[in-house]
Amino acid sequence: MTGCIALVVAAGRGRRFGGALPKQYRELGGVPVLRRAILPFVAHPAIEAVRTVIHPDDRALFDAASDGLDLLEPVAGGASRQDSARLGLESLEGRAPQRVLIHDAARPFVTESLISRTLAALDATPGAVPAVPVRDTLKREADGRVAETVSRQGLWRVQTPQGFRFPDILAAHRRFSGLELTDDAAVAEKAGLGVALVEGGEDNVKMTTEDDLRRADALMGAGEVRTGMGLDVHRFVPGDGLMLCGVAIPFESSLEGHSDADVGLHALTDSILGAIGAGDIGSHFPPGEAAWRDAPSDTFLRHAGALLAAQGGTLVNLDLTLICEHPRVAPHRAAMTGRIAEILGIDGGRVSVKGTTTERLGFLGRGEGIAAQAVATVRLPPANASE
Repeated sequence: MTGCIALVVAAGRGRRFGGALPKQYRELGGVPVLRRAILPFVAHPAIEAVRTVIHPDDRALFDAASDGLDLLEPVAGGASRQDSARLGLESLEGRAPQRVLIHDAARPFVTESLISRTLAALDATPGAVPAVPVRDTLKREADGRVAETVSRQGLWRVQTPQGFRFPDILAAHRRFSGLELTDDAAVAEKAGLGVALVEGGEDNVKMTTEDDLRRADALMGAGEVRTGMGLDVHRFVPGDGLMLCGVAIPFESSLEGHSDADVGLHALTDSILGAIGAGDIGSHFPPGEAAWRDAPSDTFLRHAGALLAAQGGTLVNLDLTLICEHPRVAPHRAAMTGRIAEILGIDGGRVSVKGTTTERLGFLGRGEGIAAQAVATVRLPPANASE
């Protein structure tokens, strides 16, 4: 039995959204909505795995949106949202997680703290859902006119991810299959399971219409711009090649390091972590831990990108300078740029890789190693935005 698995439901067609693509595959700040919805769960330390429920016709779209992410194989959804959630839960039965979070793919702004609050509530109750109180005055309509004012006391707007103890919610979904209940909490309530309300977030909005996407784009565009820097150095050791910016380069030496010693990706990772105030690469991947011995450094960079996404952020630009006498950077620049963009799921035009030397001065000039300096520019939601 495992700890917690996140199930992202993305099988809908989004008819109200319009356009040729289902809403979960539309881009928001240059990144598919689905990818933004998945990344906070990939980055969360309490989530052991993530599975997506997709429409059978959308496999190519899903593969493009999730490229480079470490996910479980997706499963096909059903005719309704309730069917899709049940099918996703049944696909996890062999893994027998203790807990499961069920999230709508059309909510791309879930945060790490919201996930943590939902999970923490499951210590005391079989189910937990994030919610925000209704603050607007409510009216009941009849024939186009106001029939009455409805009290908003005790009313909440429920969001996802919704958390449950896995055996309970699986049994409830199977028992009440076909009732067309509006969310997983309603299925739990029907089964008599207790469901706690936890603090949701006003920014945890659902992309339902084209206007929602425009407002979300505007929110991101109005965000705070930050810059982070990264610097890394590795010495040459005897060998027959090295990894540089995710590209294997034949060479007369290798680079020394606990992981694969990719000096370029290490500097880029630190630059992103610095921009979001998340420490450095060593605090996330301690060099003394055996788990990271010979580890591919794309793991580190992808993790930093996921942490940025978990804060609702977007990469504006990455600028990397490799400093060495050899090997020459120019012949590999295009491959390096493309690989960095692929790891982070961004457009290659947002990545710059340059090479320079120290004019044979110092240890770099003597050909004893390679240094890398990186600058990351990111955009985060406004600092005063509610969670």
